[in-house]
Amino acid sequence: MASSSPRPSRRKRRGKRRTGLVSAAVLATVGLVAVSLIMVLRPDRPDRGADTGSAGATSVVGADDSHGATVPPTAPGRKPSPSPPSSPSAATGATTPSASTTPADATTAAARPSATSAPRPASGAAPLAGRIRPDVTYRGVATAYDAGSGDGACLFGPSDDVMTAAMNHTDYESAKACGAYVRVHAADGASITVRITNECPLPCAPGQLDLSQQAFAALAEPSLGRIPITWSLLSPSTSDTVSVRYKTGSSRYWCAIQAIGHRNPLARIEVRGGDGWLRLPRADYNYFLSDTGTGCGGAIRITDIYGERLTLSGIALRPDVAQPTRVQFAAH
Repeated sequence: MASSSPRPSRRKRRGKRRTGLVSAAVLATVGLVAVSLIMVLRPDRPDRGADTGSAGATSVVGADDSHGATVPPTAPGRKPSPSPPSSPSAATGATTPSASTTPADATTAAARPSATSAPRPASGAAPLAGRIRPDVTYRGVATAYDAGSGDGACLFGPSDDVMTAAMNHTDYESAKACGAYVRVHAADGASITVRITNECPLPCAPGQLDLSQQAFAALAEPSLGRIPITWSLLSPSTSDTVSVRYKTGSSRYWCAIQAIGHRNPLARIEVRGGDGWLRLPRADYNYFLSDTGTGCGGAIRITDIYGERLTLSGIALRPDVAQPTRVQFAAH
């Protein structure tokens, strides 16, 4: 029994030796990890200087360009992945351009309505003309009537200009001829220029002009009563400018608009609506109608048969008042 007592003590010493070896191994491992961490986290490590600087710059720029957005952190030693390009409006703060409209009451009492003009087509081209076209000679007869105050179906109003004519019903074409200037030639070579202010109803035949008595007398003896003529559309020189008038009874709920004093026949009148320009229908009494009130009192765009457009702003909604502008269509 006495000879077996030392064995347990030797096992204890052997266990202590193993524990010491394990402890030493753990300490060595911890030391190696600590050394590695120190090497990784050293601020003066040469291979991290460029990356750290780049990441810092990207973060600042990214925050500015994204209007305060946070840039995600990047892994050590890696440059940040390039972010997708932002939209132009986000990067620059620009907004989509939109058309602006000048309010009808934006002008002062002393200011006249202003206008802008679209480029006009080449002279001679009249894509919007109706039956009466430039560079065409029409044949018919001339008769005479008492023009009275100078007013007529075109509703231009009284005028001191006595060199006027009524266009036959066919060529009047629901007021498309209103305001047109025509050059009239008699068989003996006499000629005059008249402005269309009225309609000659049926049985006036195509090509016929019913002249004011004064205009007829400038061509032939009034006693003749009826003479053969030729006539053609004219784009005359003039010192007049275009005027615009709202018809009596016009309001912001319904209005009728008329242009006066235009050099060339008028093809269209448009008003500014919610979705752009709205083309108004033309009545045979020479007003363009907005039955719903759209555009009444706002900007107006007028177009002649040659396609030239004049955009007018500052036209007040004042019924039965001819409001002059400073513009005129080009001569052809």
